[in-house]
Amino acid sequence: MVFQKPPDGGWGWVIVIVSFFTQFLCYGSPLAVGVLYLEWLDAFGEGKGKTAWVGSLANGIGLLASPVCSICVSSFGARPVAIFSGFMVAGGLMMSSFAPNIYFLYLSYGIVVGLGCGLLYTATVTITCQYFDKRRGLALGLISTGSSVGLFIYAALQRELIELYGLDGCLLIVGALSLNILACGSLMRPLESSDSPSPEKTRIDKVPDQYFVYHEKEKTVEENISILEKGYIDEKCTNNVPDYKQDNILTKNVLSSINVNEKDTYKKKVVEQTNFCKQLAKRKWQLYLNYWEETVVLFKNRVFSALFFAILLFDIGGFPPSLLMEDIARSANINEEDYHMPLVSIIGIMTAIGKLILGILADFKWVNTLYLYVLTLLMMGAALLAIPFARSYFTLAVLSGILGFLTGNWSIFPYVTTKTVGIEKLTHAYGILMFFAGLGNSLGPPIVGWFYDWTQEYDTAFYFSGFCVLLGGFLLLLAALPCWNACTNQSSKLPPNTYSYKVASSA
Repeated sequence: MVFQKPPDGGWGWVIVIVSFFTQFLCYGSPLAVGVLYLEWLDAFGEGKGKTAWVGSLANGIGLLASPVCSICVSSFGARPVAIFSGFMVAGGLMMSSFAPNIYFLYLSYGIVVGLGCGLLYTATVTITCQYFDKRRGLALGLISTGSSVGLFIYAALQRELIELYGLDGCLLIVGALSLNILACGSLMRPLESSDSPSPEKTRIDKVPDQYFVYHEKEKTVEENISILEKGYIDEKCTNNVPDYKQDNILTKNVLSSINVNEKDTYKKKVVEQTNFCKQLAKRKWQLYLNYWEETVVLFKNRVFSALFFAILLFDIGGFPPSLLMEDIARSANINEEDYHMPLVSIIGIMTAIGKLILGILADFKWVNTLYLYVLTLLMMGAALLAIPFARSYFTLAVLSGILGFLTGNWSIFPYVTTKTVGIEKLTHAYGILMFFAGLGNSLGPPIVGWFYDWTQEYDTAFYFSGFCVLLGGFLLLLAALPCWNACTNQSSKLPPNTYSYKVASSA
């Protein structure tokens, strides 16, 4: 498919608006699942670790399935995927209202809603990148705030709906709201060239003639029949033979012609297709081997290996507060009268602010994005270690704001990855990192919940979370120290495929 030059405006701004609302509608409930988490604890009476799997799956499965989501969008386009995923998110939320046990929620809310959100995220990012080039950073920044605004609004909305209509009614209404994704998806008009040929014609033209086995076979039969019919008419005119005998002769001639001509042709085509399949299998196997060779080369990069551990540990320790902060406040015996705003809403709005401010800072030439990212990790680790000492709503609100702001470091993570591996290997490296980020999202809340089930308090759990984030930050800082470059330059030259992160940012 041939695309036009990105217009950097026009209908592209409609794409930005509908992508913003798509992320707002699909991620609002999964990110604000901490409000539902309290209700599920009371409704099903399961442990905190087991119940936390619902929210962690909903937020992690989309990242874990990111390769599948990319294939779907590439194969079918952003608009069909967005409409189909809208049905998935709405259906999963409505099904969750009829959940008889926690295991049903693993499927309906965790997998169905989570996979739908992953598909929608990929679709919105892909269609936005097609419409924007020079203003791509601004466009992506605007649509990414949709999920944070959704967290801010849905936390209060779900809490109010639960008080008015109960948990089941809340999920039904939120699922109905998600159907608006269908309207947003229908406006994601693909950017195609007007003079490009139709996809069906293009696909047929690209197929070599030698692989049209059955088409040629049918054509040969038709030609043979026409030739034989012509001979049949001539022969009938010269020889006065009964018609039924002529029909028998014609039938025998047709069958013998097919057997003689088609048998050799079919054998040749089978041999050609067999060789083609063998070559295709070898090519796929070679691509598979090349992928793993490139992966090994990436992990030979010291900073990338540290970044891999940092993102995994960050999501294990940094994601649980957005899911469990409401339960932390209830465990600290804070009165509901002191609640001026849900803590999850504070995390959501501060995450949006953090994405914008950190993204702006990353554009300054004098700012080293890797060290900025390390700073956010170390500060988040310190904030997590301070949660066990918070015993009032005000203290938890301040910590929620700090954690939300620092979670906005997702906006600079692509910058850090690009600086580490180079633009040529960005897609490969980013896919690996996002997979393990999803793994961390899925494991973090259950681990914290299991700590609570074991110790009956959250203090040990958040000491563990803070230690994980601090360990990832210190590993990344150690790997990025400039002394490593000096030692490497003195000992030997770098291999051609190895990248080294320079302290002075020149992006």
